[in-house]
Amino acid sequence: MYQYHCLNPIAEVGLEKFDGNYARTEKIEEADAVLVRSAVMHDMVLPDRLCAIGRAGAGVNNIPLDKCAERGIPVFNTPGANANGVKELVIAGMLLAARDIVGGMYWVRSERQNEALEQLAEKEKKKFAGTELAGKKLGVIGLGAIGILVANAAEALGMDVYGYDPFIEVDAAWKLSRSVTHIKDVNEIYRECDYITIHVPLMDSTRGMIGAEALAMMKPTAVVLNLARGPLVDEKAMVEALRTNRIRKYVVDFPTPDIASQKNAIVIPHLGASTEESEDNCAVMAVRELRDYLENGNIHNSVNFPNCDMGVCREAMRVTVIHRNIPNMLTKFTAAFGDLGINIERMANETRGDYGYMMMDLSHTAAEEEIEKIRGIEGVLRVRALPGR
Repeated sequence: MYQYHCLNPIAEVGLEKFDGNYARTEKIEEADAVLVRSAVMHDMVLPDRLCAIGRAGAGVNNIPLDKCAERGIPVFNTPGANANGVKELVIAGMLLAARDIVGGMYWVRSERQNEALEQLAEKEKKKFAGTELAGKKLGVIGLGAIGILVANAAEALGMDVYGYDPFIEVDAAWKLSRSVTHIKDVNEIYRECDYITIHVPLMDSTRGMIGAEALAMMKPTAVVLNLARGPLVDEKAMVEALRTNRIRKYVVDFPTPDIASQKNAIVIPHLGASTEESEDNCAVMAVRELRDYLENGNIHNSVNFPNCDMGVCREAMRVTVIHRNIPNMLTKFTAAFGDLGINIERMANETRGDYGYMMMDLSHTAAEEEIEKIRGIEGVLRVRALPGR
């Protein structure tokens, strides 16, 4: 019996994917797995029993990834599960920036007691006039699950779409409309595009990537959209650009006092993935990832360990090892089982940065004291023994 703990409310449609072999616990110290959305985990004490963390969403800046890696705890996220919800808000953001819809709505509300409202509106509507999206140039920085949906939707609206992603995957490229122009230099997007939307993960290399230098290249009529992560845009530089009318609008889904104080900022209260459908999709995907890892040892969409999949174990036992990516680790594991007289029928090993993950299907069931010998090998961070089918 596995136990799981929810640090945030998780959509019931996802929790229903746990079968009778799982029970929910209100105590994290009893949990084999944790499900989380936005709860900050950096100062939490992670129990020894904890095997995996499932983030029902894409961003993982609220989770101590390095600490989890050192403890042999894979952290899973759900890339693409909320992509459509974010895509729709990006399109909405462009429309709100193109036409002063909100300003017009507030004006109507302020005049709601005026008997001549209908006639007055005809005179005042020019104050809220804007431009159309069709024919404008959109630059999409990052062509992952969300970026591709945004690019394709904008192209369908008649926009001239430019995409930038030096690391675009083959599967992603197949999903991208042929009408989207693939740009090799992001500066071309900064210089040429009327709308610029960013969809890249937050890393040291991307933090503040839209800063003073990038903003200086943009047209004074440019609109920047950030529904990915707030720190991707240098806030100080953006405030100055808005204050001096260096760009036209900034649409952002991450409110801060400084940005919210700027008249040309359209600030949304982090609604990108806040749809019933997105929350359901993220919950279902996170639970499936956790179950596949806990039951089969397979890793998909981990942000701190490599993907590795051997399907369902058909042998007597499956042993999984999270280890440091150092020389001779595989030799030590195979030698240890060889000394015990246990044959490894199938195995897989994948590495990512400083860490590796090995899966071994054994011909015979290893006793606990034999598994302990694997745990004792230098460089091993966690060993799990799973029964065969």
